[in-house]
Amino acid sequence: MTTVETLLRADLRDFSGYRSARSEALTGDVWLNANESAWANPVDGAAQLRRYPQPQPDALRERLARLYGVAPAQVLVGRGSDEGIDLLLRAFCPPGRGRIVIAPPVFGMYAVCARLHGAETVDVPLVDGPDGLCADLAAMGDAALAQGASLLFLCSPGNPCGELLSLSAIAALATRLRGRCIVVVDEAYLEYAQAPSASTLLAEHDNIAVLRTLSKAHALAAARIGCVLSNPALIDALRRCQAPYPLPVPAVDAALAALAPEAVALTMSRMEAVREARARLAAGLRGLAGVRRVYPSAGNFLLVRFADAGAAFSALLAAGVVVRDMRAMPQLGDALRITVGTAAECRRVLAALETLPTEAVA
Repeated sequence: MTTVETLLRADLRDFSGYRSARSEALTGDVWLNANESAWANPVDGAAQLRRYPQPQPDALRERLARLYGVAPAQVLVGRGSDEGIDLLLRAFCPPGRGRIVIAPPVFGMYAVCARLHGAETVDVPLVDGPDGLCADLAAMGDAALAQGASLLFLCSPGNPCGELLSLSAIAALATRLRGRCIVVVDEAYLEYAQAPSASTLLAEHDNIAVLRTLSKAHALAAARIGCVLSNPALIDALRRCQAPYPLPVPAVDAALAALAPEAVALTMSRMEAVREARARLAAGLRGLAGVRRVYPSAGNFLLVRFADAGAAFSALLAAGVVVRDMRAMPQLGDALRITVGTAAECRRVLAALETLPTEAVA
């Protein structure tokens, strides 16, 4: 049996999901099968919004497949990569009995989705060492096997740690967990890393799923377009768990325009500018008296420890700069996460932090 056949919830193995009117491959010029309005809304001048959209828009799947180097059958499109996380929990974690493995501090939606599905979260904390805050993949694999977890979430580059995982390490972990656990690799920030994707491992590993999004590098956060890349069997299982019409037409149109060759070329050219700005911002922060540590990052952000993180946060707010306060997360009681903005925005960050105290205020 494949990993998907082994791990898919038993009660979903013969579940076909909801078959919407647009799920059927029918042709005609009078459409009366979905109880839609016979007239367009007055504000819909182009009459594009009267009909329900395709559940999985063919043009978008094909464009994303080309972008990520996979086949269209290996792509499930959804509402950001957040929906992919949710669908994976739905499909592979029996309510009240499922388990997932994560490495905190990490993106909070893994644990949130687990909680909402009644699944247990098995924590294998990041290890703070000379190379940064790093995931212990061997320990995560041990935990997955010992606890019977069906999903193991990796974030590469890590959020908020910025760590880039090697494909060889991911492949070794997937090999070890084949038939026992699905390794989910969240690559929301991979474009900033200039590194190969774990999607290159899909041909040899039936237990890898990759999350990608257009929210970050492609600057479409408000459009909410993301996808899961995996083997067709896993994609089919997730599709059966998905809501009937996840993607509104305006968002799909925006994504298709953003994925035109000239738009993608411009986006990719901006990645080098982000990497250069990230290096300049990191160097500037390391030169400040109140900064204890700036972690290496392969994303478009920096995780920074301060002598007084509260004072740093307040100083930035006073200067009109909003950053992410990480102090409530495990191991990060003295840390902030700063997105790499424009050159002018980075200068404002550094200027606001120039007079920080070197010790925490009691």
